[in-house]
Amino acid sequence: MSDLVVVRKEGLYCVPGQFYIDPWRPVAHAVITHAHADHARTGHGHYLAAAPGEGILRARLGPIMLDALDYGQEVTHNGVTISFHPAGHVLGSAQVRMAYRGEVWVASGDYKVEADGTCAPFEPVRCDTFITESTFGMPIYRWQAQAEIFADIDAWWRANAEQGRASVLFCYSFGKAQRILHGIDASIGPIICHGAAEPLNTVYRDAGVRLPPTLKVSEVTDKSLFHRALVIAPPSAAGTPWIKRFGDYSDAFASGWMQVRGARRRRSVDRGFVLSDHADWPGLMQAIKASEAQRVIVTHGQIPTMVRWLQQNGLDAGAFETEYGGDDQHEDVPAATVPLAAPSTESSTESSTTASATPAATTDA
Repeated sequence: MSDLVVVRKEGLYCVPGQFYIDPWRPVAHAVITHAHADHARTGHGHYLAAAPGEGILRARLGPIMLDALDYGQEVTHNGVTISFHPAGHVLGSAQVRMAYRGEVWVASGDYKVEADGTCAPFEPVRCDTFITESTFGMPIYRWQAQAEIFADIDAWWRANAEQGRASVLFCYSFGKAQRILHGIDASIGPIICHGAAEPLNTVYRDAGVRLPPTLKVSEVTDKSLFHRALVIAPPSAAGTPWIKRFGDYSDAFASGWMQVRGARRRRSVDRGFVLSDHADWPGLMQAIKASEAQRVIVTHGQIPTMVRWLQQNGLDAGAFETEYGGDDQHEDVPAATVPLAAPSTESSTESSTTASATPAATTDA
């Protein structure tokens, strides 16, 4: 049997199903793994996604034609049975399971295997072929338990508050901000959120995720609160008039890339907290093993390293070249848009590629 999923210029394409997964150009039928802007773009004719992510998708993309499925619910499209399964990445994130004529493929989207309380935890899905991300697909990336990271953030915030300094924590507005809010000790002081994050906090709360009370800057009437506050802001806010209003502050950045010293230096922040919404190396290996797939196709991230390791360990491994970027490239804008062109028809005979060992870079965290 020929490959169930290939790469076309529009994105990952399910050949018999005639639909795309997280396409980066306009298509008629788009199956979406999650609402980060490099995976969910405006301009498609019809969207299919996991129901827990419906609110986020509509908030970020505006009016779209969207059908949503509960996790595990099945729908058949052109003979391919599709279902969504939790990816543990952000609210509504999902792996896409595709079954056709006795063969099962799973496209992971982005995922992590440590449960965090802000989204459904990662669920291993058995398959014949597993398409996996590889953002942190190198053995050097091994995360501390998140409880330890939150304790470090609390200690930093508490020490700054005792000195009368605001604590500015830069992080991505969708997913990371809400995970931090869920994990910190909110009794330390007031929490102020940038306008890029606060609307998404509302969506999370509406979905039943517990988040502490937060304020927008415009709601703070007593400026002395700044001196004890934790300020959640996107990376793009650094150096802006918005951030300068907090006066003497200590700043930090929360990202998996903070494990690399050079990344901390480039960010020029006082502290770096290693906290990622992606699987580390052990997590990637755990997910691949749990899938029981004999074939693994690696996408965005550390592709050559992952492919070589998997091949050395007896798996049939290759790669797809994609156009997924990274949260730090996209998260400060409301939504990514696709070029203004007519959505492609899925019966197109334009060229496609199967799994190869082509590298692709990412800066996601």
